[in-house]
Amino acid sequence: MPSYICTTCGVGYAETDAPRETCLICADDRQYVNARGQGWTTLDELREDHVNEMHEVEPGLIGIGTKPQVAIGQRGLWIARPEGGVLWDCTPVITDAALTAIAAKGGIKAIGISHPHFYSTMVDWSRALGGVPIYLHEDNRDWVMRPDPAVEFWSGESKQIAEGVTLARVGGHFPGSTVLHWSEGAEGRGVLMTGDSIMVVPDTRWVSFMYSFPNLIPLNARGVERIVKAVKPYAYDRIYSGWWDRVLDTDAKAAVQRSADRYIAAIR
Repeated sequence: MPSYICTTCGVGYAETDAPRETCLICADDRQYVNARGQGWTTLDELREDHVNEMHEVEPGLIGIGTKPQVAIGQRGLWIARPEGGVLWDCTPVITDAALTAIAAKGGIKAIGISHPHFYSTMVDWSRALGGVPIYLHEDNRDWVMRPDPAVEFWSGESKQIAEGVTLARVGGHFPGSTVLHWSEGAEGRGVLMTGDSIMVVPDTRWVSFMYSFPNLIPLNARGVERIVKAVKPYAYDRIYSGWWDRVLDTDAKAAVQRSADRYIAAIR
């Protein structure tokens, strides 16, 4: 039986003979069911005419996306290390060429995912990489549409999953929304990988915060303040959100604070 993948959000479901009538991720008010109707695909179908796009975004960090775009079009980030790296978020398509390239640079020994909209084909990624653990915050447990032994739920406010690589719960978008701190990134000044919990906006000097980006539902002031407080202990100078062009390249920590101040002033 195949794992059916929603064509709107890109999330894979547990194996069934036929797909569901509606994607539960998209039926939530943070996402949306496509106006043309619910659609489904499979990994095998996607592999017929899609490839993985891989680019080094800074030394030791490689972006992994899908071309042409699938669903919401996010790309994952791979911290490459000779002893086995870390994959942050993922994209629906997995090709043999990508797996070969990953193996040549030491492989991947852990996967961290920011929130349910990016769960994607995380189970397929884990299996293709030898069953590596997938770290999800327990507050998002109910949104896992494809349970698997590789999924490891963690609790509390932070979890180190590799040397210099720490997950931090920030909440906001989802109760268990998570960011990743990579201490070695940005030439040692620190990198924050944020999915869309802290979204770098088109004016890449700034970030923003939303309960729902596609439906334009703002996050309240308390939620924004909590996010800022959650990342305050970490040193970082650069932020990567979930898409290729959403990078805040310098002075990122100050940008988060001034962006939060601007946001809260606007909604009040």
